[in-house]
Amino acid sequence: MAPTPALVAADGMTPLRRILTTDIASASVTSARGILTSHPATGLDPLTLTQILASAESGQPLRFLELAEAMEEKYPHYAGVLGTRKRQVCQLPITVEAASDSEIDQRKAQLIRNWLKRDTLEAELFDIQDALGKGFAQTEIIWDLSPGRPWLPARLEWRDPRWFEFDRQDGRTVLLRGKSTPQPLPPFKFISHVSSAKSGLPIRGGLARVAAWSFIFQNFAIKDWVSFAEVYGFPIRVGKYDAGATAENIRTLLNAVSSISQDAAAVIPSSMQMEFIANNSTGSSDLYRQLAEYCDKAISKLVLGQTATTDSQGGGLGGSGKEHNDVRGDIERADAKALAATLNRDLVIPIIDFNFGRMPGGMYPQINIGREDPVDTKQRMDGIEKFVGMGGRVGATVIADLLGIPDPQPGEQLLVAPVAQRFTQSESLNPGAPINPATGLPDAPGGSFPPETAATRFLSPLTPSYGAIAAATAEAIAAGAAGDDIDAVVAALADDGWEATMAPLLDPAIAALAAAGNYDAALAALPAALATMDAGELAKRLERAAFAVRIAGRAGADATLTDG
Repeated sequence: MAPTPALVAADGMTPLRRILTTDIASASVTSARGILTSHPATGLDPLTLTQILASAESGQPLRFLELAEAMEEKYPHYAGVLGTRKRQVCQLPITVEAASDSEIDQRKAQLIRNWLKRDTLEAELFDIQDALGKGFAQTEIIWDLSPGRPWLPARLEWRDPRWFEFDRQDGRTVLLRGKSTPQPLPPFKFISHVSSAKSGLPIRGGLARVAAWSFIFQNFAIKDWVSFAEVYGFPIRVGKYDAGATAENIRTLLNAVSSISQDAAAVIPSSMQMEFIANNSTGSSDLYRQLAEYCDKAISKLVLGQTATTDSQGGGLGGSGKEHNDVRGDIERADAKALAATLNRDLVIPIIDFNFGRMPGGMYPQINIGREDPVDTKQRMDGIEKFVGMGGRVGATVIADLLGIPDPQPGEQLLVAPVAQRFTQSESLNPGAPINPATGLPDAPGGSFPPETAATRFLSPLTPSYGAIAAATAEAIAAGAAGDDIDAVVAALADDGWEATMAPLLDPAIAALAAAGNYDAALAALPAALATMDAGELAKRLERAAFAVRIAGRAGADATLTDG
């Protein structure tokens, strides 16, 4: 790898190397980036919320971003489902696909794979997905550009979105807030992730913008519910004072009435009266509970697309939980693809450009995030077995990939079928040759069978000429005891050109076995040979023989095998 020797910032003067290796977007007391924040959620009402959202649209998102942060702190259900959605993607498998099979592209992909093997990656991906709630997220890359080793990110630092704003012209270009005016982001310095729940400007695409209304309505419901619970069951206290009572006496009576509900004790002047009126109210807290639960369910639908996996509910159609979880899976895949696209653009490209030079035509490794589609391996293998049985050809590497089995290393001991082991070890005609533990076969010079091995013995019954076999068969029949017409037919068949008849059937298998270098290769070659074996001529001869024997049996005539 040959890293780029010199880096210069966009202004042509400032060395980009210094910018890339230092924090430029951290908090600073001398700039507009501070850690202190206001709390717009306190005393929030619909009118104020409307003003906050309108300000964010016009290019002043500060109060909206502060509200979005406060919602994650004060709204437990929103924080729970939003955290679930973030963590679900952070824990998905990550793979890197090389641009091609060439050695250089494989090296590029391996560099990315090695960098991704970091303990902090899951936390960093969680921070990048802060964009889900706020619409966008900025993560600063702190590069390690030490000489003599690959140039890679040393840290990924989450930056408070309040320290950024959007260009007032397009509403999309992110700018860094500074001492005076906002500044453009330096190249190769930030991972800029955008997550939009709807089409439009990034600041209007965050989930917090929609969730804010449920947040404020549930706040009202909870507040009224708590107030209801505070006085529920207590009698109504009524204090009475004379017309000439002073303001101080009236204040004393009011304090006494209030203290009854808290301390169950009070002291009032003897000239004053206090009455307790039974509270016969039939109201209940169901209204407040229903409103709070409605808001929670609305948030579940907004963030996770469903309610079955977050809100307990009785009844419903069977299987609805699985169907709802499928919806959640759709959101997971969409988030994973969006996150992978951001990493490929803002992380992979700089790493490859720094270490290998700019790639023409976009030939870069690709990060993929997500679960593999489930495969019914048993059903797939059953189908492959039937396919091979019909003469189909399947590569061994395809089966290994299907089962998730890596290629064996050189010299690694291999597992073989028990039948193959017994055959090669006990039936070998070369007992002096040692058995190779890696293959289960006798060793042989040059990787081929020795002159006398299991393969040659398997072929040996087929190697004599068919004429010799026919002659031996006819001789055995002639030497038999009493013969009949069927014996005559068999004798005629054995002496009537069987070599030519059997050649189309046996020659493909014999040729495949003879060309095989070992037992495994012989087994692999047989299915293909089977597809080319022709039994047509043999079937015709057997049909004529059966017909002749049948006629002989019925007519008592001599069976003949003439072609007529």
